[in-house]
Amino acid sequence: MFEYFSGLHPVYQALIATLFTWFMTALGAALVFFFKTIKRNVLDAMLGFAAGVMIAASYWSLLAPAIEMAEGSNLPAWVPATSGFLAGGAFLWI
Repeated sequence: MFEYFSGLHPVYQALIATLFTWFMTALGAALVFFFKTIKRNVLDAMLGFAAGVMIAASYWSLLAPAIEMAEGSNLPAWVPATSGFLAGGAFLWI
């Protein structure tokens, strides 16, 4: 199956990947129709998991490359990335 997919034109690959992600998102969102109420501790656990995933995604896709890029500067490598992260959080808080 992977060989078939890799042999397709890139536009068709993008279309299939987009439809797949749309379908998975719709399937996950459709779960709300099966539950009238959710216990508070389950909701807290789901929100905590989602927050952890978002923090991990921001670290691995933004902060780690920023730290690598700042290694040649005069400051410690973590200072520009940390200050940018905190400034972004402050901007969202305002």
